[in-house]
Amino acid sequence: MDSAAASPPQLTTRAVVLAIVLAMVLAAANTYLGLFAGMTIASAIPAAVVSMAVLRVLGGSTILENNIVQTGASAGSSIASGVIFTIPALVILGHWADFQYLWVLAIAGLGGILGVFFSVPLRRALIVDQGLAFPEGKAAAEVLKTGENPAAGVKILGLAALGGGFAKLAAASGLRLFPDVASVSGWMGKWLGYYGTNLSPALLGVGYIVGLNVGILVLIGGMISWNVAIPVYAAFFLDGNPDLAATVAAGSAEDAAYAIWSAQIRYLGVGAMLVGGVWALISIRESLLSGIKSGLAAARAGAGRVVAHTEQDLPMNGILIGTLLFTLPLFALYQTIVGNIGVSLPMTIIMIVAGFLFCSVSAYMAGLVGSSNNPVSGITICTILFASLVLLFLMGKGAALGPVAAIMIGAVVCCAACIGGDNLQDLKCGYIVGATPWKQQVMLAIGAASSALVMAPVLNLLLKAYGIGVPTAEHPDPLIAPQATLMASVAKGMFGGHLPWSMISIGAAIGVAVIVWDQWLKQRGSEFRAPVLAVAVGIYLPLELAVPIFAGGLLAWLVEKKLGVHGETPEAERAKRNGMLFAAGLITGEALMGIFIAIPIVTSGRADVLALPAGLQFGGWLGLLIVGWLAVMLYRVGTRRT
Repeated sequence: MDSAAASPPQLTTRAVVLAIVLAMVLAAANTYLGLFAGMTIASAIPAAVVSMAVLRVLGGSTILENNIVQTGASAGSSIASGVIFTIPALVILGHWADFQYLWVLAIAGLGGILGVFFSVPLRRALIVDQGLAFPEGKAAAEVLKTGENPAAGVKILGLAALGGGFAKLAAASGLRLFPDVASVSGWMGKWLGYYGTNLSPALLGVGYIVGLNVGILVLIGGMISWNVAIPVYAAFFLDGNPDLAATVAAGSAEDAAYAIWSAQIRYLGVGAMLVGGVWALISIRESLLSGIKSGLAAARAGAGRVVAHTEQDLPMNGILIGTLLFTLPLFALYQTIVGNIGVSLPMTIIMIVAGFLFCSVSAYMAGLVGSSNNPVSGITICTILFASLVLLFLMGKGAALGPVAAIMIGAVVCCAACIGGDNLQDLKCGYIVGATPWKQQVMLAIGAASSALVMAPVLNLLLKAYGIGVPTAEHPDPLIAPQATLMASVAKGMFGGHLPWSMISIGAAIGVAVIVWDQWLKQRGSEFRAPVLAVAVGIYLPLELAVPIFAGGLLAWLVEKKLGVHGETPEAERAKRNGMLFAAGLITGEALMGIFIAIPIVTSGRADVLALPAGLQFGGWLGLLIVGWLAVMLYRVGTRRT
């Protein structure tokens, strides 16, 4: 088959419009989820189901047209991940009072498009030659290939979204029928105990999607911090930190646990994430280098040669020219920040080199473990640390703009890396269904750019309604933005010299121990594996977030047992589809309701504008009942065979 052979319509006007709309919606939803929980999920499957339903109503749709829609739509989730992991750090650092529209648009849009360019040479090497799994891509392809009765899938998504949305509306930021967290805490002498769970259906859905393996590791990480490190620090080391001891003495046991976690223990997660990012580079170095070489060679060899439409990538010359053109405005942006070409030029070089390297790492890791388990946080930490060291040399210790410059580099790299992993997932799906790669690559760039258009307004809405990162008198319980807070702390600490290096070192040692454990599991041929980034995220997150993620993973395991399926075969993916759609609906419904609730809060200037009278506000038991009921529904829908 040659390029002259006709292929079914793919990049149609209606497909592009639908993809843009879905990309914006999914970007907004994942923005809320990422700021709240520190985790985002791939959204290719729900996007594919919605696409099939909408285009079927319009008539005349093809599998390739639906594939284009899910390709563009999934870019929304990826751009949201890249943005929320880094850009809120600029507000947390106090550099911005709010999110500057044109700056966010430039960082997210240009970073995302560069991610598309960087990943193009890798398609043949990782998908065709090495045949990596790309699990989300394979699952999306199965959804597209079967394609029967998408209306049923949309119904599942819709009902779950209503359930997740109601739970969010009823919680502390809405009607206040129940609090966000059910917890117990207390002192036993000098020993501090804290146990709690967030009453969030979205976290239950996240756990269901990532599975029991990751759920267990996130919970292990949480227990390391909250059930081991915090009690030990409170008992033996708190008296050596008078300022922290005074803060602890002034509050409740729960406040004490959070104060110790915030000031000291969360930095264990920084060390573990750093080790995880470095290990990702080390573990795949040979395969990655050979993949890049073969991909570039194939791209050059393909120039001027007639190939099948299923093998047509964006031309290499165009990639090089586009990379240069999109790099220039980023150089101008960096120059605007620092006002010194001797600093802005190295910033640009670091951004390009790290962007291509970590985009490649992200693409490779997405092929191995999936986008939801991709170590983007770890590799972004590596970028910011390296950039900070270079900038420290160029700008000097104590440079006020040093942390900002490091974050600006990391933000572009993070957006590129997130898009790189997503691009290869989508191209894997396209490879299976017979799509044209360059059309998918164009659509992904369009999806990235359109998603970038809504990021700043959504971020500003959430900032004004809930606060982000740092508790204030106005927002005592903000969206914690864990990764962005981490990036801000690391960048500021590198220039201010206030990082708790002892905690980071202990966290790094924990990361090494987890790697050794994982290698032992690998040698034994165990199905259970221990990717270090999953444990690191658990260490860094509040325990209350890890508990429902574990519960969701446990539910997924129970559903698989009931269905009698296992693994990632097409049959297993089809059997598990209903549960995955319900979980995605819980996430999307809660996230979108969180954004909708923010509107009356911001317009009225009152955090309690939707709150019911005190007599109608109940304790955590009501939230446990509601989330428990949604968990039962998730199990029932998940075990229902299509």
